[in-house]
Amino acid sequence: MISVKRVVLDVLKPHHPNALEFSQTIAEVGPDYHVRLTVLEVDENTETLQVVVEGDAIDFEAIQTAISNLGGSLHSIDEVEVQSRPDND
Repeated sequence: MISVKRVVLDVLKPHHPNALEFSQTIAEVGPDYHVRLTVLEVDENTETLQVVVEGDAIDFEAIQTAISNLGGSLHSIDEVEVQSRPDND
C-alpha cells in the first residue's frame, strides 16, 4: 500500500478567507493533518500561498476539493513524499 505523507502545494486564493481559516479548513480534511501555510505574495485581489500538508495518509483529492470550495486554485504540486508499506491482510 502506498501512502502520501507530505505534499507542498502552490495555491492562489482570494483574500477571504484569511490564512488562518484557510489552513484550519484544510487541516479538518484529515484526522491527523498538520498544515503549514506561508503567504508568498499579495496583490490587490489574491494571495499566493505555499501550503504544506503532512499526515499519515493524505487524501489529495479531498484537499483539492477543500481548496476549490474556499475559492482557491491549485497551481502546482511542488513536492511530494510517499511511503510504501506492506499490505496487512
